[in-house]
Amino acid sequence: MADISDVSVSLASLISQTLYPNGTAAASVPGFMVTVMHGWPSQDALDTALRAGRAVVSVFPTDIERNTTRYMKDWHVSVPPVQTLTATLAGQTITIGGTVTTPQNVMVMVGGIPYVYAVQASDTLTGIATGLAALIPGSSSLGPVITCPALSMPTAARVGAGGTSLQIVRNQERVMMLSVWANSPAHRDAVAQPIDLALAQISFLTMSDQTQARIIYRGSRIDDSQQKAKLYRRDLNYSVDYATTVTEAEMQITQTQLNIKAAVAGLEPYTNVATIFD
Repeated sequence: MADISDVSVSLASLISQTLYPNGTAAASVPGFMVTVMHGWPSQDALDTALRAGRAVVSVFPTDIERNTTRYMKDWHVSVPPVQTLTATLAGQTITIGGTVTTPQNVMVMVGGIPYVYAVQASDTLTGIATGLAALIPGSSSLGPVITCPALSMPTAARVGAGGTSLQIVRNQERVMMLSVWANSPAHRDAVAQPIDLALAQISFLTMSDQTQARIIYRGSRIDDSQQKAKLYRRDLNYSVDYATTVTEAEMQITQTQLNIKAAVAGLEPYTNVATIFD
């Protein structure tokens, strides 16, 4: 899920990438060291940084917030399933191929009954075939190939992989204050300008849950009131409209089950007639 801390971290990361496009071990765009942090800086931390000639950029959520929920709470696939295994059916044999990754299930339908093997991280193709053969009565395996008994014709072989679905349970818009703290107006401007330009060119931030948060410029403020302490500040205010989400792991369906029952109208209980797998 994404919350206000994820918004702060995403903004701090974007600012760091803007100021240090070649990495934090290389020179910064302003030409001097800049510390980027999420949260409000302490006075001691500011004093130490300014005396050392460093600037500080803080990312802090203001109290300006509103509920912007406007969508149905539908589930959406956020991480689609990826099948890396194959199960190839040819006559009485099923051959397991591909690459072993988890989570995946391999299903073989024999005599109208599904047999499902949950792939383990330590498995090999031969191990998967052995595990499936142990489930199917009368079957045997050699390497990655399963052979079913002559009187039990396999009719299907399928692979199902795992993925992740996401549900947006709420949307909210929060104004974020991006404050530049420097020991001179020149240093302040050298840091604030590239940040403001970079943010002006984007419309969405990608959150940790891969949802997109709308970012809009809301204004700026320059504060020289503490120049006697050689502290010069500029605030860039941006509203971020982001989603609160929940996720769940899901598996692809490899077989279905239909239970058929019969009854005389108006009378109970119902009687099981048949169970059909497909």
